[in-house]
Amino acid sequence: MTAHSSKDPLHGVTLEMQVNALVARLGWAELSQHININCFKNDPSVKSSLKFLRRTPWARAEVEALYLDTLNTPLEVKPAQAAANPWANSRIKKP
Repeated sequence: MTAHSSKDPLHGVTLEMQVNALVARLGWAELSQHININCFKNDPSVKSSLKFLRRTPWARAEVEALYLDTLNTPLEVKPAQAAANPWANSRIKKP
């Protein structure tokens, strides 16, 4: 028996998982700057965002594209985050 492997990077990743990952990485404010959607700007929640994204194919495509872009880019530690987390300096790669 062979395991099925898909070349689709979104295989097995739900829309909810994508939204949660983007919010965790970018936050609602930065997410609304990347994708200009009211459900990301005004009283944002995962539930309201999913409801809108499931009904709007172009918006879902934007979220999927941004999710794929964030998978390929390394996580940047902002100075404010580094000051709040004493262990952050150990993870920052120095040039």
